[in-house]
Amino acid sequence: MRAALIEAPGKVTVTTVPDPAPGPREVVVDIAACGLCGTDLHILQGEFAPTLPVVPGHEFAGEIVGVGSEVKELAVGDRVAVDPSLYCHECRYCRTGHNNLCDRWGAIGVTVAGGAAEYALAPAANCVRLPEHVDVRDAALIEPLSCAVRGYDVLGSRLGAQVLIYGSGTMGLMMLELAKRTGAAGVDVVDIAPERLATARQLGCSRAAASADELDRPQGWDVVIDATGIAAAIQDGLGRVAKAGTFLQFGVSDYATTATIEPYKIYNQEITITGSMAVLHSYERAADLFATGILDPEVFISDRLPLEQYPQALEKFQAGQGRKIVVEP
Repeated sequence: MRAALIEAPGKVTVTTVPDPAPGPREVVVDIAACGLCGTDLHILQGEFAPTLPVVPGHEFAGEIVGVGSEVKELAVGDRVAVDPSLYCHECRYCRTGHNNLCDRWGAIGVTVAGGAAEYALAPAANCVRLPEHVDVRDAALIEPLSCAVRGYDVLGSRLGAQVLIYGSGTMGLMMLELAKRTGAAGVDVVDIAPERLATARQLGCSRAAASADELDRPQGWDVVIDATGIAAAIQDGLGRVAKAGTFLQFGVSDYATTATIEPYKIYNQEITITGSMAVLHSYERAADLFATGILDPEVFISDRLPLEQYPQALEKFQAGQGRKIVVEP
């Protein structure tokens, strides 16, 4: 089969690899669409180098075309979205319900072959059937939505909160859509890209600006979310949290990114700084939300490219062009 392959740091090709064969509790998925994500750039940069070479792609959906000998709950022809998370279920974190922090954490498309290919293997337990009205090509959005749902689990947002989101790429826009539905009194968005701010306005944010200075809220925001992973945005956001407010690090930063905190201010103003890592007990809920139409795929997916253009798709994504970019094998 044809697949994208990150062979070494900085080197990605589209090549032929062996067809997958399912183990007893696995299925083979014929990929309808696979989304690109910042994690794919981290893999390309060599930050997960021990896993290379690897077929990337952890945001995918498709149709089952093969099932293992012990799979009874799924069948050939089922349309599914796939939670890429792979846990050991044995370490302390798994045993205490923090599976996303698993000591042996892995993911389809990160540590094992993923969905940027014609076919991919997945554990049967990771597959969620799609209702008939959901276009399987759009269902690649469920995985990033499940990360956003996890973010709001961490926040435990209260009704009437004033929310500030840094970044109006795919993840920032998903956090905007969830904020609107979790009782926020206002949701402001900051981004330096005018076209991305235009999308935030289209989706109904309260205010959109290139800098928080333009938003005139000297008392700060109850909830500040970084969806960029960029040091300057994080540093600015930390200074915008209101008393008794919360800062959520949601964007994925480079390993070397740092920011400065003011310990006395955190103590004196009872500020919470927290993070949200990937997916935890949120994938099926995201699938249910997606089925209700919480996201408009025509707004969120800006580019649909053939698999053979995966290297170009990565370049486009790295340049910050578009919103969600998907390849359709």
